[in-house]
Amino acid sequence: MFSADREKGPAMRREWELENLIECWTLDEGELEVLGNKTGATRLGFALLLKFFELEARFPRREDVPKAAVEFMAGQVKVDAALFAGYQWSGSTIEYHRAQIRKFHGFRTPTVADRR
Repeated sequence: MFSADREKGPAMRREWELENLIECWTLDEGELEVLGNKTGATRLGFALLLKFFELEARFPRREDVPKAAVEFMAGQVKVDAALFAGYQWSGSTIEYHRAQIRKFHGFRTPTVADRR
């Protein structure tokens, strides 16, 4: 499930019914806690990375995140969905976000030794 071929596997679905959005993209109490004091694009981007990682066991590229999920999550975190375009996909902030999300879900950064 976590092999290198995982990234080449089927993409996350693009069409979502409200029932499925609620089931898959609703933040629970613990997830809201880890969201912390983040605001604006950072708050929305982090929330989407968190749930995407939970669903797919990998981090998305911007284009992997379904538009319906962006709009649904924006309502939950009380941020305009258009701000997602301003989320920083490179640099220290996203690396810190990824580390927080791995820790929250009980993962660690993969190493070369893991390939064996």
